[in-house]
Amino acid sequence: MSANYPIYVGGEFIITENKLPIINSYSHEEFAQTYIAGKKELETAIEKAQAVKRIMRELPAYTRYEILMEIAEKLKASRQRLALVLAMEACKPLKYALGEIDRAVQTFIVAAEETKRLPGELLSLDWTPAGKNKEGIIKYFPIGLIAGIVPFNFPLNLAAHKIAPALASGNCIIIKPARSTPLSTLELAKIIHETALPKGAFSVLPMDREAGQQLVTDERFSMLSFTGSSQVGWKMKADCGKKKIALELGGNAGVIVSDSANVDLAVAKCTVGSFAFSGQVCIHIQRIYVHENIFDQFISKFTEIIKKYKIGKPEEPDTDISAMIDEENAIRVEDWVHQAVKDGAKILCGGKRNGTVYEPTILTNTKREMNVCKLEIFGPVVTIEKYSDFKNAVNSVNDSDYGLQAGVFTNSINEMNYAFNEIEAGGVMINEVPTFRVDQMPYGGVKNSGVGREGVKFAIHEMMEPKLMVKDF
Repeated sequence: MSANYPIYVGGEFIITENKLPIINSYSHEEFAQTYIAGKKELETAIEKAQAVKRIMRELPAYTRYEILMEIAEKLKASRQRLALVLAMEACKPLKYALGEIDRAVQTFIVAAEETKRLPGELLSLDWTPAGKNKEGIIKYFPIGLIAGIVPFNFPLNLAAHKIAPALASGNCIIIKPARSTPLSTLELAKIIHETALPKGAFSVLPMDREAGQQLVTDERFSMLSFTGSSQVGWKMKADCGKKKIALELGGNAGVIVSDSANVDLAVAKCTVGSFAFSGQVCIHIQRIYVHENIFDQFISKFTEIIKKYKIGKPEEPDTDISAMIDEENAIRVEDWVHQAVKDGAKILCGGKRNGTVYEPTILTNTKREMNVCKLEIFGPVVTIEKYSDFKNAVNSVNDSDYGLQAGVFTNSINEMNYAFNEIEAGGVMINEVPTFRVDQMPYGGVKNSGVGREGVKFAIHEMMEPKLMVKDF
């Protein structure tokens, strides 16, 4: 019998008439069920959040700290069980699911620490004669109620990156998880329910389309924080009205491997950055540019590692690659690769699909106009091409509609500096892959990769409004 998960509406666990089966895409079996919220449940969540909005605003920092630390401690205590839930619902190999639980713990710890240093400023005003004998005090206030929309690929930690800064800054938040992976966030709701957080300040609602659209358009929400596809995100920005918005919309990250780099280090990191969780990561490596002097060496070492990857059940500890989130996406990846090959690309490794599983695939001889290069593939495919001039390699990385993060492997200070100054992305990782992220760093992109920044401190700033008081000395 499958596990049953009530949804969390305004501090209460409830069920609705609309059941939502949760399917493991590797076994194709239903292993749990939850429920879909409609406009009625959303209205209840909004009203309860509005009722405790002032209480949240006035909650002292030490109380917020204690709540957030308690969440972190309970996540850590349930690490193995929660990782298994995550592995089953997202088909995320257990080794990566455990890593996501660990990161969620850190996200809440960082948020707890940030409650002690919320923004504020004393501003000198006597720079001009009119400001003589006056001073300004800038205080930041929580904006109120936030709508958070979370994708399937990191259902716990990306929810944490909206929930933790919202609570740290004294806001209320309603989370809409992906319908394919709502269980991790509902497990988090069970933990948060046991804390002293005012009931109503937090809700988790898998929603139907009509209720989900209300998160975007309802004026009672002061901010919308969305992680997902570019097409959906920019449409939300057009529809959201006057509310603040933060969009993290993915990318097709590029990596440069210079002939001055440590090739073994670059290979070891790039294999993981290319294929972890079947490439279903916003900062998954999609394009690698390797200096011609080391190209053959890099390809040989890279391919050797990938051919040893184990494809299997997500819950098994030694699985490297499991199913994609659904067969529709596996078929899409297969189609893009077939089209690239038809247009002249060469498969160096992989290239086959078995139902929802797509093999880790390496392509070369690609062209910029191919979907595998210009769009976000969000699958286990990487292109590897050679270059001769570093500046041209930077131009190739920039030749994209996206700009989330990039990686550069080099031991040349000049190349490091040039890459940092010239690559058009929200983050440039030196001797590291663009897939690198720790949870206190600013995270977000430019161009089609979105607007605003996550990373706990930076999200807190997005979730607060400054107010100025001017007074005499």
